[in-house]
Amino acid sequence: MTDTRPAPRPVVAVIGAGPAGLMAAEALALRGVAVQVFDAMPSVGRKFLLAGVGGMNITHSEPYPAFVSRYGQRQGEVDALLRGFDADTLRQWIQGLGVETFVGTSGRVFPRDMKAAPLLRAWLKRLRDSGVVIHTRHRWLGWGAEGALRISYPQGELSVHADAVILALGGGSWARLGSDGAWVPMLAERGVDISALQPSNCGFEVAGWSEVLTARFAGAPLKNIALSVPGAAPRKGEFILTAQGVEGSLVYAWSAAVREAINRDGHGTLLLDLLPDRPVDKIAQALAKPRGSRSMAKHLHGQLGIDGVKAALLRELADAATFADPARLAAAIKALPIELVRTRPLDEAISSAGGVRFEGLDGGLMVRALPGVFCAGEMLDWEAPTGGYLLTACFASGRKAGEAAAEWVLR
Repeated sequence: MTDTRPAPRPVVAVIGAGPAGLMAAEALALRGVAVQVFDAMPSVGRKFLLAGVGGMNITHSEPYPAFVSRYGQRQGEVDALLRGFDADTLRQWIQGLGVETFVGTSGRVFPRDMKAAPLLRAWLKRLRDSGVVIHTRHRWLGWGAEGALRISYPQGELSVHADAVILALGGGSWARLGSDGAWVPMLAERGVDISALQPSNCGFEVAGWSEVLTARFAGAPLKNIALSVPGAAPRKGEFILTAQGVEGSLVYAWSAAVREAINRDGHGTLLLDLLPDRPVDKIAQALAKPRGSRSMAKHLHGQLGIDGVKAALLRELADAATFADPARLAAAIKALPIELVRTRPLDEAISSAGGVRFEGLDGGLMVRALPGVFCAGEMLDWEAPTGGYLLTACFASGRKAGEAAAEWVLR
């Protein structure tokens, strides 16, 4: 008698329920694959939700050549991912969830209500309606006998058999939200090519600020300034002086270059322009004006509007000979070197660099050393500045891994 029962659907396990993992699950479900998602945390998308506090920056609107250049040394590999799911496609996808987006004055793209939670709720409903099963408080422990996945959960341990696995476990920052890098030794012992995880979009430390500076100005923002690294064009913005060094959005923009300089030379340099809208010759002319009995502090304030934390930092980093020479002081005001000696700890960083190297993956993000195992998201060896670039690449890599895993199990 002929067996007319339908063949069982292939099952793919997705480990990690952040943007990359959930996007992979969606791509799989769209192709008729049964999907089981496992996440160690009590709820999904915790880092995604925290990133949305104060405004959910989902992507960026700048032209594609500039957009893809933000991925630095890995722009070629990330370009291959974005070609299938770029910033415009991401905005259309979000609109399909009933969430409108808009472009802010900086070019960053936000949901209309600026919140991450409504987007995530709509997405989870669509995933569950498509048959995706999500298990929270289920931590992946690696592989057991016969290649089964070992999953711990509150009642004990499960042995899960799947036709393929997508790992979307995040990097090494914000361990309390699930991205703890615990996967690194488990993959390394199986021959997966991994670059060491390092802080990205992070703060930095100096050898030591004076007590005078930190007592008065630790935590103070420096606004309407520009920063650069030697040999690069400055970028305008703001950052924060900390008790240990510097942090903030403008520092994060240069974090890869500064970190690599520290790795190479033992120190890195940020060049601070305190007056980015005034040329150095005009500053020198203003400083050369007689100040009479006024102090240098009052002269800087009266002629150039430099006071508060800006004046304190200038005094901290420029020597007496520089203050005595208007031309040298003007040059320092335009390019005040801040010497940095180390990053802040990885767990404080917004994101991490390093991870599973693309050289060990095929074009569908499958691990060459582990056929049927795919990787996506921040656990891949790429990095990008804040501004929507991190999330866009996470979504795009999740989509790519999901499509490739579906092709693998349906072949």
